[in-house]
This record gives sequence, C-alpha cells and structure tokens, in this order.
Amino acid sequence: MAREDEKADAMEIDGQHQQVANTAVPDGFNADYLRIYYGKLFPHVDFFKWLSYGNDGKHPGCDQSYVGRREFSFTLENDIYVRFQSFDSVAEMENSIKEKCPFKIDIGPVYSVDPAKRHAYAQSGNNVFVPVERELIFDIMILVSITYCGYIVVVVVSIAGLNNEQRAAIADYFRVYKVGGENTMKKVSLTGAVLHPFLVRSYTDVLKGFFEDKLLLSQQLFASEERYQKILDLIPDENVASELHDKWQGNRRSSISKEDVNATRWEQLKSTLQSGKHKGLRRCIEEIVFSYTYPRLDMEVSKHMNHLLKAPFCIHPKTGRVCVPIDPNNCDDFDPTTVPTLSQGIVSATIAESLQGGIRKLIQCQAPAVQEYLDLVKFTQLPADLTNLVPHEKLLLHETNH
Repeated sequence: MAREDEKADAMEIDGQHQQVANTAVPDGFNADYLRIYYGKLFPHVDFFKWLSYGNDGKHPGCDQSYVGRREFSFTLENDIYVRFQSFDSVAEMENSIKEKCPFKIDIGPVYSVDPAKRHAYAQSGNNVFVPVERELIFDIMILVSITYCGYIVVVVVSIAGLNNEQRAAIADYFRVYKVGGENTMKKVSLTGAVLHPFLVRSYTDVLKGFFEDKLLLSQQLFASEERYQKILDLIPDENVASELHDKWQGNRRSSISKEDVNATRWEQLKSTLQSGKHKGLRRCIEEIVFSYTYPRLDMEVSKHMNHLLKAPFCIHPKTGRVCVPIDPNNCDDFDPTTVPTLSQGIVSATIAESLQGGIRKLIQCQAPAVQEYLDLVKFTQLPADLTNLVPHEKLLLHETNH
C-alpha cells in the first residue's frame, strides 16, 4: 500500500500572513478537528449497534456479554497502542473515545472472556482467553493505475464460528495473485487441464472485457517500452518475449496512433502466444489479464481470527479521509476522490467560525457528508442458524491512501 506523508503547512507568525494561517482550512489530518469529530459527528450509537449483532437487546436469545468480549484497539498520538479494551455499553465506549481521542480505531475478535480481564484468567492457569468469533474479512487492493497504488476496499462478511484453517481455505479459494515464488515477476499461475469454473466465469464475464475495452487504452499498457516490458516479463519463454520486444522496438516510429498501438500490440502478443508454436504458453494470455485485473487479497487478514480490522468512520491518520462504507450495489459509481476529509468534507465552511469560538455552528451542520455513508450501513440481528455459512451481512469499507 502506498502511504504519503502529511504535507507540512508553512507557518507565518506576523502581519497579514498570521491572520490567514489562523482561518485557513488545513488539508489532511488534524488532531484538533479529530476531537471535534469524535465529540459531535462520530456515529457512536450506530457503530456500537452494528457490532452487537442484535445482542444489545432484551430478547431471550441475546448474549448480554457478547459486546463486552469484543476487543477494541486504539492507536494514540506518537503511535501509542492501547489494545484489549472492552466496553459493555455505548456510553462507556463513547466516553473512552472522546477521552483518548484515538488517531485510529481497530476492531478485534470476540474472545471467550472479557479481554480487559485476560490477565486475571491467565493467573488461574487455564488457557481460556482465546478468540472465538470474528467477521470473515477480504482485504482487497484496488490499483488506480499501473504507476499508482490506489486504495483499499475491505469486504466484511458476518460469519460466526469459523476457525483459522476454515478461513484460510475460503480465502485461498478466491486467491489467484500470489506473492513470492521462484519466478518473482510472474504472480499468477493458472495450472491444470481446465480452469476452475469460478475462474472461467470471472475471465469471460468480467476480466477480459474490462482489460481489453478499458484498461488497455486508459493505462496505455503498450504505449512505451517501460510499460510493455512489464507485460513481457510475465511470459515464461524468454525467446518469445525477446522476439516481441525487438518487433515493437523496430516499429516504434511507425504511423500507428497512440490509441491504436495498444490494441495492435495486444493482438500481436495474443497471436504469438496462441499460435501453438510454443509449448507452455497456452494459459499466458489469461494469466496476463488476471495479473492486471483480478483482486489482490491480503491473505493474512482473512486467515487469522485475531487480526485487527480498521473501524468504519475512523479517520486515516495521513490523509484525513473518512473510512466509509460503499454501497455494494453501486460499486462502479464510487469515486475515492470524493470521500470526505476531516477538515474539508465534514467541517466544511464552518471551520473558520469554529476556530473563533462558533462551535455551535458546527453542531448544526450535522455532517451531511458522513450521513450519506452512514445510511448505507444496515443493522440487523445475526441469524441463529449458521450451518450453511450463508453470508449474513456484507459491508464494503474504503480506506483512501492518496
């Protein structure tokens, strides 16, 4: 993941420059505004209700200790970590967040006992402090361009009772892009006599068309030697890759337009690899398309129950953007650049007045930018029958890294 450091704002200390500095809206993360955000805008009640899964009510089937066994982790200023916190009520959680003003909030698993009292149980000699439940997480890296790392989308599927081995098996089923191995340049290897039906559907219904109709031209994948060399590196036969490289270098002064050169060279590559003259290359076209278009999963996040998950509606400590839910029915319409920031999208025009003491104006603002995303989150009771492992609730979270 690409991380950009905060840009330090220049500070003037005298004359007219001082007045401008006091009223300007700073970009990115700001600790003073974070305290206002937690105090007036953060959806404490809805956030707590979501994590309760119906266990905050008074019906006979609810587990009153459920939320109290969930771990909350705070990252404070100067990277001070406060782990294994637990809260029995929304009021207790809200007071702690307002008091500590964490730069980041992470959600841990539900443990067998209250995580805040784990040391007391450890002294008893029995290993009773173990994670027993956590959402199944798919941490997906979305590439904005071939030169820019992009942003993160986290899919949260509420499935209870899966152990680490079962989680790893499910995540591995979806994994195609693999890091490491002897050939570090090639990250996708589609083996076997036939592709798995899931991969066939992914390729024919989504990936192939997206690669050829959109990605090929928009990212100019074959427009320069630097870019097409990355594709040639995915071809295991060095002679074939060298042949194509020399061919493209030889006609680089041709009259083919920039729009056509990408499609032309892609067709030349496909014709060469699919000619049948070279052994071991029959899957190479599909592997190239999967390498550029298939989601890349962080396997460790999915496999381990005690892995922390960044909480929705907390603030990215570098960019100041809000970690927001995405409507799964309208993923294609989502624009990460429009996600509200702590200063611009949430406080907006009222910040200059609040700096001069007009905090009430901020309260009346009601943070419409945040409310838009809050409406996407649905809070329902977790079904009792989980034998079929049917996903109960899916929440897509966005974390902006630019």
